[in-house]
Amino acid sequence: MPAGPLQFEPLAEDALLLRFGDRIEPMSTIACTPPSPRCKSFPSLECVPAYASVLLRFEPAAWQGSDGTGAHQWLEQAARAALEGGLSAIVPGRLHEIPACYGGPHGPDLPALAQHLGLAAAEIIARHTAADYRVAMLGFAPGFPYLLGLDPTLAMPRRRDPRTRVPAGSVAIGGAQTGIYPADLPGGWQLIARTPLRLFDVDASAPSLLAAGDRARRFRAIGAEEFADLDAAGRP
Repeated sequence: MPAGPLQFEPLAEDALLLRFGDRIEPMSTIACTPPSPRCKSFPSLECVPAYASVLLRFEPAAWQGSDGTGAHQWLEQAARAALEGGLSAIVPGRLHEIPACYGGPHGPDLPALAQHLGLAAAEIIARHTAADYRVAMLGFAPGFPYLLGLDPTLAMPRRRDPRTRVPAGSVAIGGAQTGIYPADLPGGWQLIARTPLRLFDVDASAPSLLAAGDRARRFRAIGAEEFADLDAAGRP
């Protein structure tokens, strides 16, 4: 468990924030995922994980104690009990392989990244595809994954002039993280590749392809022809 005690902060009549820390670090982000699968066993409860916290949304009437104890207190007790098993009780997230076409029209910022880092484009691709990533959280837009695990040597600041339109599937670097744009959106991250995977489908039973706690075993570099074939076929 991350350093520091768990903190519970009431946000509203129907919301409680569980804090694991105040820094973006692997142990904190891993700790944020355990409550999510356990939410299914709790009545009227929704869990929304972030980097170092989990927002618990609930139906106050379902968590009101028969002895008059408030809903926030009852939920805090239940959350603490659910976390007693510690990180060893975490159910591993799903494992994904993400095909990505690097450079050219699919990664227009790759040359600038290479110049900024003093590395060849091929070396950047090799380092980016060699890393193992974990989905820390979804945010910014439905289905947008914030991925931790980027090789520190590939960190680069966001663009000074954000684009008004970034194509869906664009794989990007923003600071020390990698993200994937799930739809055509404005954005200021550095675009290095694009995946044909469909990250968000509002009509699917599980709209988001990735979820907090999932792992990306790796990005798999593909050519333009394979990208076109996979893109035409839909989600592989």
